[in-house]
Formats: sequence, structure tokens, C-alpha cells
Amino acid sequence: MVMPARTSLARRCMLGGVALTLTAVTACGGGGGDETDGAAGGSCEPASGQVTLDYWSWVPGIQQAIDVWNKENPDIQVKLKTVPSGNAGTYQNLSNALKADKAPDLGQVEYDSLASFRLKQGLTDISSCPGVKEAGDKFVDWTWSQVEFGADGKDGVWAVPQDTGPMALFYRKDIYDQLGMKAPATWNEYAEQARRLKKKGKFITHFSQTDPNWFTGLLWQNKATMFERDGDAWKVTVDRPESRQVADYWQKMIDDKLVATDLQGFSPALYKAWNTGEVVTWVSAAWGYSTIRDNAKSTDGKWAVAPMPQWKAGDQQAGNWGGSTTTVMGGSEHPAEAAKFALWLNTDPEALAILNREGGLYPAAKAGLELPALQQPVDFYGKQKIFDVFAQASANVDTGFTWGPTMTDTYRYLSDGTANVIGGKTTLSDVLKDTDAQSADSLRKQSLDVTE
Repeated sequence: MVMPARTSLARRCMLGGVALTLTAVTACGGGGGDETDGAAGGSCEPASGQVTLDYWSWVPGIQQAIDVWNKENPDIQVKLKTVPSGNAGTYQNLSNALKADKAPDLGQVEYDSLASFRLKQGLTDISSCPGVKEAGDKFVDWTWSQVEFGADGKDGVWAVPQDTGPMALFYRKDIYDQLGMKAPATWNEYAEQARRLKKKGKFITHFSQTDPNWFTGLLWQNKATMFERDGDAWKVTVDRPESRQVADYWQKMIDDKLVATDLQGFSPALYKAWNTGEVVTWVSAAWGYSTIRDNAKSTDGKWAVAPMPQWKAGDQQAGNWGGSTTTVMGGSEHPAEAAKFALWLNTDPEALAILNREGGLYPAAKAGLELPALQQPVDFYGKQKIFDVFAQASANVDTGFTWGPTMTDTYRYLSDGTANVIGGKTTLSDVLKDTDAQSADSLRKQSLDVTE
């Protein structure tokens, strides 16, 4: 159990909103130990009596998995609070709860927000908790590197991966067949197909100004990480050659009017365009299969899934869009029990099946990729075994992609800039430059060291 000194230390480390470098935060503690333990490798002793853990999550149906756990673990009971998605209010509420020393023991946090919460002393390093270090091999490689904040694991383990969003290409196979086209192997082929479809009065896809996470997935595929750690400092790399290659490609698609720019993601207008065949592909994540299925019902049996087009013929790189972790929040008095539950929730076959069936999660655990439900043909997609494509994509996501600690700001800069691109006021290449500079300023405002 965490000593009372741990809570007062966490409060001091927050410094009333004055942020520290991640190295300084680590030195402050957060791994369940006392002030001398530090975060990485701190103590993680089991409690001596019955424990009740509070857990905030937005996954539909997750209570069913918790019920299984509670029945099998009478001494470690988990109490669920159902919350909206992270950026819909939960992250702000978690931040407020951390400041008030009222945070839950466990929280659902997306990969791109982990660094932000660690900066706030909001996460507990669970690397010293039983079974955690040994669990790395149970998860898809890139997900474990995300929760370690580095491939060497020296920074500790700050969460347990839960689900992922490996990306692939959803396409209208019936229309492609009619035109004698096959799923594109490269982005050049994709652009050629866009020109051919334009002549038929169709758009190959839409380019939304409200989905910076989607665009980030495209950058990820090209190994265009947006941030890098340089010792104790951060280096912003939003504007880099690999990113500019992606930006220039889509800028030309926009300039040549090969993509629909008046359709926003997850909108009735987009769903109508899918149903009518006006828009015929979507580069999206594994969870996107149900988005199309549920909102383009008239196209039942007409879609298929293929790997993302590649920048170089023969490559097999994939991006990722979305995914979450289960974190042990800073200040939890029961890190050992919380870590035990987090590992069970995201590796146990029964729990994984529930999360997939009820919540639609695409599991981060390697064993989860073998779930019977993910081995079956999907009727809506012409009885194709589409999850074979996503399993391959998951194995080809770059493990070195790094999120910055102020991703909310970076996403806002990208989104605002993209809106100006659609309005003809700027270019995607310029948006990268501006976002790079603005993100660096955002880090400096958090009193973080930024290197050029």
C-alpha cells in the first residue's frame, strides 16, 4: 500500500500547474513508492485486506468483464464509473480529480494522451508490480513501446495496452470491379484511380478538416513521428521530410479536386455519400468496419478491405488511428491490485472476448488477435475475413512513433490549419511548419526543454 507521503509528494510535484520535464516528474515519484523510491522501480506491495478499486472507462459493455473479475476476485473488487470519451470531458475531469487528490485508481487513457498525463504526475509507474515487466511479450510490439515511453523500457511502464486502431483501406469492391480496378498497392496507384473515378462523377475519398488524428495516422505510416525525446528535452518534428511527402500528396489531391472536401468525418452527409457511391473508399482503422456497416446499410456485401497503399512498392507499413490503455492513476493507494486487474482485463481470453463483442475493441494483446470472432468471414464485407488484413497491419505499425505531452494543442493547430487549407488560404505543407512552431511554443509554455 502507498504511504501517505506519496500523496503529499504528488501534490507538490504538480506545482500548482507549473509543469516539469518528464525526467523531473519521474524523480518526483509516481510508482507506488515513498519519496526515496522514485517512480521507476518503486515499491508495489499488495494490500493486506480487501480492496475496492474505482475505474473510469467509456467502453460499452465493459461492466460485463468487470462482473467476471469481481466474481473471481472477492478480495479485489472493481467499481466502474461510465464516462464520456476522453476529449469529450473525461480527461479534464481526470485532471481536476488529480489536483484534488480524488482521482480513481484506474482510468482509460488513449495512447496520444499518456505523455500529457505523465507530465501532470497523473500516472503511476507499475513496472515493479508483479507480472508487469514480463507482460510486454503479450502485446503487439508497438503498443508496449507506447506505454514504456521508449524502446529500452528505462522510463518504466505507465499503462497496460487495451485496444488499437491499425489502419487499412475500405473500398467499394463492386465499383472497383465494374471499372476493372484492383485495390491499389501504392499511393501513386491510388491517385491514378482517383482521377479515373472523378471522370465517373465519384470521389475516391473525403478529406476532413476535423480529423487531425486521422491525418496523424497517415504520417505514422510513413514513419513521420511528430516528436522525439532528446535526453531531458523534447524535439518537435512535425515538419520533417516524411511528413511533407504525405502533405504534398494530399495537397495535390485537394488541388486537383480528386477528394471531397465538403464532407466531415462521421457525418450524415458522408454516410449518404457512401450509400450513393459518391465516395468509394476510406482509409481507416479496424474499428471503422462497424462505422460503415451501421451507416451505409444499403451497401451490404459491396465493400472489401485491403492493406493501406504504400509509399514504396513492396513495403507493408501501416498507420494507427486510435486505441486506449488502462492506467493506474497517480495517487492510487493500491497500485499492485490495480495493475493486476489491468493486466487481467487486457489479456484474459474471456475479458478480451467481452471487450471485442460488447465494446467493439480491436485488442492490443496478441492473444486477442486470435479471438474466434476475428477469424470469421464478415457478411457485410462480402464474407471476407477482413480482420486478417488488420492483424497484418497491426504487426507493421512503426514502434518508434512518439507522442508529445501537449497533443491536444498539436491536434488543434493541425485542425485549424487544415480548415484554412480547405478554404484555399494555405497549404498542408505550411500547416506542418506552423504546427511545428506552435507545438514547440506550447511545450515551452509548459516549462519543458525544447531542442532544435
